[in-house]
Amino acid sequence: MDLLPRIPADRQVINAYGDGGFRISGRHWTESVLVFPSQTLPWSITDIGMLSIDSLAPAFEVEPAAELLLIGCGPSMVFIDKELRAQIRAMGLVIEALDTGAACRTYNLLMGEGRRVAAALIPV
Repeated sequence: MDLLPRIPADRQVINAYGDGGFRISGRHWTESVLVFPSQTLPWSITDIGMLSIDSLAPAFEVEPAAELLLIGCGPSMVFIDKELRAQIRAMGLVIEALDTGAACRTYNLLMGEGRRVAAALIPV
């Protein structure tokens, strides 16, 4: 039995993280990123304290719509303000805050299962 999902070649896969950046589907990024199954975008957030509804605008606009957004907070998980969490939920998106490494691994797993997942990642 094959335990690893077969990921379509056109999907964004997080190959590596650390040293202040990411390698996503073979491309090196040296900044925070928003990762969707179909594309990766630069993200202006450098500290989780900068997180806002406006900074997540691309996550609400992507098609097909994401159902879960993983927030890679940096080297450790940080609780997201409950008011901001409620605003995001009201717009139809569930968020889960994790350290960046856990967010990368979880994104790959869920994306490989065909889930509508996205990740907002701050480098470590």
